Amino acid sequence: MKVFQHVSDLGNLNTALAEAFEIKKERYKYNELGRNKTALLIFFNNSLRTRLSTQKAALNLGMNVIVLDVNQGAWKLETERGVVMDSDKSEHLLEAIPVMASYCDIIGVRSFATFESRKDDYEEKILNQFIQYSGKPVFFMESATVHPLQSFADLITMEEYKKTARPKVVLTWAPHPKALPQAVPNSFAEWMNAADVDFVVTHPKGYELDPKFVGNARVEYDQMKAFEGADFIYAKNWSCPGVTCPEDYGKVLCKDMSWTVDEAHMAVTNNAFFMHCLPVRRNMIVTDGVIEAPTSLVIPEAANREISATVVLKRMLESL
Repeated sequence: MKVFQHVSDLGNLNTALAEAFEIKKERYKYNELGRNKTALLIFFNNSLRTRLSTQKAALNLGMNVIVLDVNQGAWKLETERGVVMDSDKSEHLLEAIPVMASYCDIIGVRSFATFESRKDDYEEKILNQFIQYSGKPVFFMESATVHPLQSFADLITMEEYKKTARPKVVLTWAPHPKALPQAVPNSFAEWMNAADVDFVVTHPKGYELDPKFVGNARVEYDQMKAFEGADFIYAKNWSCPGVTCPEDYGKVLCKDMSWTVDEAHMAVTNNAFFMHCLPVRRNMIVTDGVIEAPTSLVIPEAANREISATVVLKRMLESL
């Protein structure tokens, strides 16, 4: 595997899940695979779970790990072509990428949406430059539009906890005080469409996700109706994706607190498990009662980030 961006990059999902559970039982089974190999993890944005879980995954496989926080201790990087570099940016990504690649075998990159241009964000300009110019396998540790390591961990968690063969899974928008990217909901929708689940997306009007991610999911604008009989509730805020109104891309159109996932919402479900990628704004996205209930999976879900990253890195090492 040379690039990890979409669910399709994993191939057969059942095979990938079996591999994940094998690794979860014996995390260091392949610790010779990464001997004398180096993973470079590059962060253009803040991280807690992604940074720690991916470092741990690389160590599980016997790899050396270099972590670069671009915003602390590195030269400011120019990412656009054709600019006159007379501002505070001292180095261009076109030189930085091959230099960074010379020190490692596999590269992970995390870079969020800027909300300056929907076109630029959805073209994944930064991540695609790493794919094009590094000459090394590249995996997405969250980008402007996707977060596949998170969605893989979500799927692993659902497989562990599901009570029916084909559970009803609901992705629900929830309020947040500032604009957030669509990366997590985009990937979650993409992965749920690939899995054997009954998938529903619910959000206020104006928050329609890109059709290439929504796929065949049912879209329901009545949140309580969407929750009825659900087995898993996945809450996440996202800003306007700009699908129907490009000029609204990245804007906060609504802060309706009635969309907060509370006990009344969960009462109409099939005793559903609650999920969220974290970090979470308590009593905006979800109430204390719901996130602290026995049916909350936010901690096991976060722990499975180590497992999803280990599978991805293992496959990349095998491709070298």
